[in-house]
Amino acid sequence: MARKETPENPGRLKQIALTYKMTRRADSKIGLILAGVGLVVLGAFLAFGFWIGHPIYLGIVGFLCAFLAMAIVFGRRAERAAFGQMEGQPGAAAAVLENIGRGWTVTPAVAMNRQQDVVHRAVGRAGIVLVAEGNPNRVRNLLGSEKRRMSRVVADAPVHDLVVGDDEGQVPLKKLRTTILKLPRVVPGGEVTQINDRLRAMGDLLSNMPIPKGPMPKGMRLPKGQGGGR
Repeated sequence: MARKETPENPGRLKQIALTYKMTRRADSKIGLILAGVGLVVLGAFLAFGFWIGHPIYLGIVGFLCAFLAMAIVFGRRAERAAFGQMEGQPGAAAAVLENIGRGWTVTPAVAMNRQQDVVHRAVGRAGIVLVAEGNPNRVRNLLGSEKRRMSRVVADAPVHDLVVGDDEGQVPLKKLRTTILKLPRVVPGGEVTQINDRLRAMGDLLSNMPIPKGPMPKGMRLPKGQGGGR
């Protein structure tokens, strides 16, 4: 049976089309760039094919290589456009963490204050990674409070804290995933499970709040008594 397409599960071609439209809004020259890459690669293979006397064979290979080159360039520019649209939006770091890959357990918004500064948590072979986004001065207080809270149940686990931003000592959003994946993997797999179990048992400050996935809408308010405007 053919797989039925739904709004939640669009076809591959539709996904590519939507990604292209999104990328074009931020990168108006994407079409010309992709066409140029394809023509240059195909032209180089055809020229070499005529030179050695096998233009058809090299033309076919060139077409496949041109398609691959265009796909690589498109993927990179689409990723750059997506990060450009996400930067500065509350919850953008959570959207990146949700796609960090296998072996990581991500819990968005384990701490938050009324100004929408927020701390997310990722647990993997590198230990516990706390990722903060918001005002650099305020998020340090949030990170300190979350570390003290976690130390009651996972005092022996390595903890890394990162602040998302473009200033000195911060991690740009587009480099967040790479930075986390480069952390040394020092925790055995069995201990990762134990750490996750302890943290789940401890509970999260916002576990009962309906936190939307991805960037949070601007103007979102916390109920009284939640968060810390420290």
